[in-house]
Amino acid sequence: MSVKFGTSGLRGLSVDLLGEPSSLYSAAFCRHLLETGQAEKGATVLVGRDYRESSPAIAERCMGAIAAAGFKPVDCGALPTPALAFFGQKKNAASIMITGSHIPADRNGIKFYRADGEITKEDEQAISAWAEKLKGTAEAGHAEGEDMASEALALFAARCTSILPEDALSGMKIGVYQHSTVARDLFIAVLEEYGADVVPLGFSESFIPVDTEAVSQETVDLLKGWAKEYGLDALVSADGDADRPLVADETGTPLRGDLVGLMTANFLKAKVVVTPVTSNSGIEKNGDFEVVRTRVGSPFVIAGMMDALSSGKEGVMGFEANGGLLTASAFRPADDAIAALPTRDCFLPILSALYLAAKDKRAMSELASAYSLPVADADRIKDFAQERSAALMAHLRASEENLAAFLAPIGGVADKSDIDGLRVTLEDGRIIHFRPSGNAPEMRCYVEAETAEAARNLLKQGLSLIEGFKPA
Repeated sequence: MSVKFGTSGLRGLSVDLLGEPSSLYSAAFCRHLLETGQAEKGATVLVGRDYRESSPAIAERCMGAIAAAGFKPVDCGALPTPALAFFGQKKNAASIMITGSHIPADRNGIKFYRADGEITKEDEQAISAWAEKLKGTAEAGHAEGEDMASEALALFAARCTSILPEDALSGMKIGVYQHSTVARDLFIAVLEEYGADVVPLGFSESFIPVDTEAVSQETVDLLKGWAKEYGLDALVSADGDADRPLVADETGTPLRGDLVGLMTANFLKAKVVVTPVTSNSGIEKNGDFEVVRTRVGSPFVIAGMMDALSSGKEGVMGFEANGGLLTASAFRPADDAIAALPTRDCFLPILSALYLAAKDKRAMSELASAYSLPVADADRIKDFAQERSAALMAHLRASEENLAAFLAPIGGVADKSDIDGLRVTLEDGRIIHFRPSGNAPEMRCYVEAETAEAARNLLKQGLSLIEGFKPA
């Protein structure tokens, strides 16, 4: 069976999740809530979903298992993951989100949230243990939960429209690539509320997997074509469940997610920024804040933020290389304070980047280039067996000689980090990072160099080395 926890919840083939796992893991989650005293029987558990074809049926099975476990399922419909998490905080309720985020349409996933936010890695282990105990016993019934979709969306919309000053985006013409993201309607409503001239683009009834961390050439071509055709100041979009932002400049060129996160940190005047090792190495030089580096995955960023809070730090936020932004502290960029939301959100970073450009009356490309960051690039090799990934990483870690020989066609090794995957600084200052995906049969490669051309070449070389690796 394909189903297992990765860096962003439970993931697997849709056909598998439509079977026992959706009921089994929902029941296991409920048992974990009871065991840890996070909820009592009869308590509400919220359920949301994205627009994947398989998501409604999986959500229905999850609600059936929740009801069978003695809890009250509440149907929040199709909505952004941060909206569901925010609603859960306000209702003091645990929640389950059915989404595969950006992964292919034949796959799906389940994200679990405690009333105070995302589950931890320790929670994952406990839920998995309960799933093993309950295997073959979880009820596969169906249940219709109370409908609170409108209330959940309205609450999150109010949050989004309190981030910027009134008419903050007046005069901007912004394209919204709607595709199949659950944020597509809310994007338009929020941007228009701030006075922007909004152009809806690319609506799709079928699911399109948009990866905001490794934007496909097909998506880039669409953005560039629309930017030119409509004379846009910027374009915005998100992945399937709207926890990762996509911001493109006036030419349709996407901004890297970690750059958008950096912009947001400066907009919020953050004092502590927690971000994975895969985020750009120039972040430390581009803001008046402390930077804490972690492994890849929002649970690790959240753990870093909680550590900062427990040590008495204020103004704590985090972001991932994909741009998903989390806040552990309340911030007040406009009149109203924005409550902490320690789960990935695409709206706050998108609005922050747009506002910085609008406030200074600068083109988005000019705003982006003002940050002195190394040029970063990333891509992945799909259908790269996880056993092969493991063999490659074991080979590279086995000895300094193995690593040096593998990278010899690219350059000499000056330094390395093994926080998550293997991140190597070459003797000429370029960076190359190899990391297996945590939830799919993919091998990722991240690079940094002084110029775009050098980064592209390094990425091409890195991917070629990965593809050429033959396990012993």
